Amino acid sequence: MKIGIIGLGWVGTSVAHATLQTGVASEVLLNDLRADLAEGEAMDLRHGSSFFPGSVRIAAAAIEDMRDADAVVIAAGRGGKPGETRLELSRDNARVVRELAGRLAGLRGILVLVTNPVDLMTEVATEASGLPPARVLGTGTLLDTTRLRQVLARELAVSSHSIHAQVVGEHGDSEVVLWSSARVGNRALRGWQGWRPDDEARLADEVRCAAYEIIRRKGATNHAIGVVTAALLEWSLRDERRLLTVSRLQEGACGLRGVALSLPAVVGKEGAVRVVEPELDAREREALERSASVLREARRACL
Repeated sequence: MKIGIIGLGWVGTSVAHATLQTGVASEVLLNDLRADLAEGEAMDLRHGSSFFPGSVRIAAAAIEDMRDADAVVIAAGRGGKPGETRLELSRDNARVVRELAGRLAGLRGILVLVTNPVDLMTEVATEASGLPPARVLGTGTLLDTTRLRQVLARELAVSSHSIHAQVVGEHGDSEVVLWSSARVGNRALRGWQGWRPDDEARLADEVRCAAYEIIRRKGATNHAIGVVTAALLEWSLRDERRLLTVSRLQEGACGLRGVALSLPAVVGKEGAVRVVEPELDAREREALERSASVLREARRACL
């Protein structure tokens, strides 16, 4: 499998390293506005290639050389500043993503967006690339869902592998935790012994604000999103058809059209091929519609 990664800051570099660890790629092409950086990262990663699964070619490359890739990841753009919301990044990063996605028109494989605000960037990239919406994926709330499962595992003292819970909507302040359908093993979370619904707001805030807390301490988030993106690439390119909360331009699911946000979708080598409407109670449905409205307003105001 041939994978391209554009943008080699903290996040892009973490994506490259984590992707090589999965063994899914036979070729990884790296690109950055700073050509020397791309070449240096390729050299550095090649020196560790004997420790990666399988045989892989790692090289710096032009964006146009990635059009025949099975997947291209866009991680270019600036990161968030302390106290800045993801939506406040919109204007700066939209210009970058629009230009890059336009150069990837005709891409053979899937296009994966990591650049924040990832939902708006997914919409921009879909429009600029001309690719079908199913083949332009944002990492969306896949990371938020992972954070939620980790937080619940800690609270309940069980493995995160036994937690089945999702975050949908915007990857950002209006995201929606689906408490009503959350489960621990085969038991409803709200029926779990010792669970206190009063804790839900606190835990949702912890998940929602996780990136802000990390940025405040170290300046950026990179390790977890690197692993999440690598897993998304692995599962997609191996056509595992997992149900994942990825962002894509919606075409009618939950009554939403013309806005990119996360809902559970069956993901394989052709992208997010089928969106599956989650079970929502009345409060969650209202919150999801509000999240879509936030993104539509941000699109009008910033892009």
